Amino acid sequence: MARAVAQPSWPGGAEVCVSLTFDVDAECGWLGKGDQYAARLTTLSEARFGVVRGVPRILDLLGALSIPATFYVPGDTAERHPGAVETIAAVGHEIGHHGHMHLRSDRIGADEQRAEIERGLAALESTLAVRPSGYRSPSWEMTRETFALLGEYEFEYDSSCMGDDRPYIEEVEGRSMLEFPVHWSLDDWPYFAYSGEGGGNVNNARDFEQVWLDEFESARRDGRHLTYTMHPEVIGRGYRIAALRRLLEEISGRAEVWFATHRQVADRLNGAGAG
Repeated sequence: MARAVAQPSWPGGAEVCVSLTFDVDAECGWLGKGDQYAARLTTLSEARFGVVRGVPRILDLLGALSIPATFYVPGDTAERHPGAVETIAAVGHEIGHHGHMHLRSDRIGADEQRAEIERGLAALESTLAVRPSGYRSPSWEMTRETFALLGEYEFEYDSSCMGDDRPYIEEVEGRSMLEFPVHWSLDDWPYFAYSGEGGGNVNNARDFEQVWLDEFESARRDGRHLTYTMHPEVIGRGYRIAALRRLLEEISGRAEVWFATHRQVADRLNGAGAG
């Protein structure tokens, strides 16, 4: 079930609100699929590219445009690449919880789901001294058990579901959570992600820009909030970062935009009576 929240006015008279979010999966995006991936050095090196080249390019772009973002970080990434994750937090971006080994909740039991939450929290707290307010489930799959755990561990909002194109309250078995909805069309993975094993897409970046720009115009007409989802190993290729820059500059030129982290938007919604 879903329940609407009151839509606030945006700061500075902005017409629309946009959150840029990045899932820093790194190697655990593959290692969490099974032990067989530990031997696949080429696959793991591409995942590592996201931290080595993708994250610095993303941070440079966000810094140049003075845009804050939310980075959803698995615990394994924080432990494996503490310097990169510390840099993200040090320049003021929000850190969210994204599991520990990027294990899909629908493919593991209740005890393993709890362990994913707990280990992820412990890694982020020990590495960054951060207790995240927001959660995003690996591969955007949640179960009832996961949803209950979010309440038990006092997360304030989630960004995994698709029940609206505006922030809303997701309700499951009497529990509720502020939801920042996502969608596959607003994720860089379906446009660009490719593997030698499963194929995929390597699309023209202009096509990706147009789809995201069209959705921005829809959000602008509604005066609503919009979340884009990206992965450093995907969007962090040089020509794709250039495409992201073009997109951000274009939407900034079309409207008064409030670029905000999920934490900032949650605070604004709570002030308007959300929850």
